[in-house]
Amino acid sequence: MKKGILFDLDGTLWDSSEEVAYSWKMALEQRKDVEKDITMEDIQGVMGKTMEDIANILFAEYDVEKRMELLKYCCEVENEYIRTHGGKLLKGLEETLQKLKQAGYHLYIVSNCQVGYIEAFLEYHKLGSYFDDFESYGGTGKPKGDNIRLVVERNHLDKAVYLGDTQGDYEATMQAGLPFIHARTGYGTINVEVPFIRELSELPDKVKEFLDR
Repeated sequence: MKKGILFDLDGTLWDSSEEVAYSWKMALEQRKDVEKDITMEDIQGVMGKTMEDIANILFAEYDVEKRMELLKYCCEVENEYIRTHGGKLLKGLEETLQKLKQAGYHLYIVSNCQVGYIEAFLEYHKLGSYFDDFESYGGTGKPKGDNIRLVVERNHLDKAVYLGDTQGDYEATMQAGLPFIHARTGYGTINVEVPFIRELSELPDKVKEFLDR
């Protein structure tokens, strides 16, 4: 039986909000047509949202076409910066991934990010060997629930669970028909009572409740 654990990225595996905010600040400073200051708090406030939602929130003063153009520009600068500077891994991440792999679980990432962001995370921190597959909103243009189901189906998983930190992660997981674990390490709260972990080191024991029964 093939068992999988699907992870959200931001707030669940790492915190890149400081690095992302800095890269966006650099990007926008090069634009003579824009006067905009993006802070780390701004970035944390939109982590986990779809690309359209991020553009609509952070660039609300511009028309839709301009919002999406600015988002695309900032994301391109962001990807390159993250690829060379990384982010802050959550405590115990690699040790936890090692334990999960040793227990026979297959690991995946599903995020609402742009193409290149997951790749930059894996490349900079040299974690690619732990993950079998990943998918993003930028890769498919589909909502997270669809991408969770897509990863489960194309990897032929018999059992799977999703770990995320926001209400949107929970709702997407319910749409995909998977059990959900809340990572209280991250940016959000869940409006219903759900299983949770306070730190990543608790995950190997927690997933047994879903995958080994």
